[in-house]
Amino acid sequence: MSYTYDRTLAGMRIDDAEKRVREALGDAGFGVLTEIDVQATMKKKIDVDIAPYRILGACNPEMAYEAIGLEPRVGAMLPCNVILREIEGGTEVSAIDPVASMTAIDNIELSDVAGQVRDMLKAAIDAA
Repeated sequence: MSYTYDRTLAGMRIDDAEKRVREALGDAGFGVLTEIDVQATMKKKIDVDIAPYRILGACNPEMAYEAIGLEPRVGAMLPCNVILREIEGGTEVSAIDPVASMTAIDNIELSDVAGQVRDMLKAAIDAA
């Protein structure tokens, strides 16, 4: 896994993909704390048209609590972003790899937590 884990939901429009991803994240214990409609924002702010693109900020409260307990400033790297972008033939779903994003922090216990979160996010994306 690079800095993201990616999966394409073939033949699926972004609205249907988002519904499936949200459900799978919920089943894995994640809630969506933030939502950004990048397509709408780009149109509003700089009057450009892009393909449908959304960012969901996902958080598993238990894992976040554990991470913050190990490294109080880790909140600067939370929540875990999941993007959905409509591509030719479907919607690509990409989830951040928390292990990759935490490499800047020298804390082995935090790396272990990040690995658990990575596995949980990957399973949720696979289930969508």
